[in-house]
Amino acid sequence: MFTGIIEETGKVLSITNNSICAEANVVLDGTKIGDSISVNGVCLTVTKVDSDKFCADISPETYNITALKYLKTGAYVNLERAVAANGRFGGHIVSGHVDGIAKISKLIKNKNFYDLYIDLPDELSKYVVKKGSIAINGISLTVAEVEKNQIMSAIIPHTYENTVLKYLNQGDYVNIETDILSKYVEKFLSTSDNRTGIDIAFLQENGF
Repeated sequence: MFTGIIEETGKVLSITNNSICAEANVVLDGTKIGDSISVNGVCLTVTKVDSDKFCADISPETYNITALKYLKTGAYVNLERAVAANGRFGGHIVSGHVDGIAKISKLIKNKNFYDLYIDLPDELSKYVVKKGSIAINGISLTVAEVEKNQIMSAIIPHTYENTVLKYLNQGDYVNIETDILSKYVEKFLSTSDNRTGIDIAFLQENGF
């Protein structure tokens, strides 16, 4: 489990459809083979670790459903170690299990912060609410606005400068993990499974 508070950015040394190696510093402290590291929000298992880099395997499904497939050698990625049991929890619950990818529609620089607009696919937008949490490339962010399938998050300068957001442009794809609490709520309210639709009639019948 992760918090969405990025510890550092690392440079991709190599990437294929089944493995990735990246330079790192902070996240290697205490890290050993078998540990989990979030790479742009994707939970990967360390298979090799040196003093200044690590490698991890990528499963076919992970490669296909995440934005890892768009990475090139030399690109920078957000890195975070799995949260320790005695560590501070500064973001929100991030599993590292990406729900899908989304495209950046625009990134606007204001006087003291940035407005990041992202177009979500239909199947993910239903899990997002204003003032709720979302992980974008592993970064824990608050949803400031929701307009149909488009969301906006206000990015403070520290987050912009210390994550890969500063390298992204309009049209780039990012990994999206919606708040897991919304999925549990859907499951609890569904009569059978997560494929069951929840509409106004269903909520009224159940006292909402």
